[in-house]
Amino acid sequence: MRQFPLFISRSPYLGSVNPPPRKSATPIRPRRSADATRASRKESPSPDVDPLALEVLGKFREIFQSAKKHFGAVHRSVGVSGAQLWALWELHAQPGLRVSDLAARLSIHQSTTSNLVEKLVAAKLVRRERRDTDQRVVRLYLTATGERLLGRAPTPARGVLPDALSRLDHRDLKRLSAQLDGVLSAMEVRSPRAARTHLEQI
Repeated sequence: MRQFPLFISRSPYLGSVNPPPRKSATPIRPRRSADATRASRKESPSPDVDPLALEVLGKFREIFQSAKKHFGAVHRSVGVSGAQLWALWELHAQPGLRVSDLAARLSIHQSTTSNLVEKLVAAKLVRRERRDTDQRVVRLYLTATGERLLGRAPTPARGVLPDALSRLDHRDLKRLSAQLDGVLSAMEVRSPRAARTHLEQI
């Protein structure tokens, strides 16, 4: 009798009457973008809007619109920006400031102040001088043209908001600063760099 070689399959399921069912693959859900996630969020229902909150919001709007109106009046009257006029006023009040000193007085970045000074020098409204023993120290002074421009510019030269804040009592300023810190802390979006940017450029 002829014998045939026996072939044994390595498959564990060969010869099984009912092989185990195959597991279905779990569908992969596409990842949602951050924008889609934010858009899907629903703000929790809020009670009636506090009229006082709307009143305060209206005052913020009036402050910024008043400042913008003043900047427009300055540019139409003397052809410089509000920041440039404030710089001229500071140099009139204290001639010989350095760029770093001027930046501190305007509460803006020093690089921004350097660009501002360049434009004022090019317009012959400000001149640079080296009077110190250290010739690397550059002092800034108004020219006669700068003095005349400042004399016919709209007031307050510093701007309506800086001028108003400077006339508040120090204790009132401290309270206002603390309250504004509270407003900023409650905001979900912040822009810290704006704190050193002139209001005209925001």
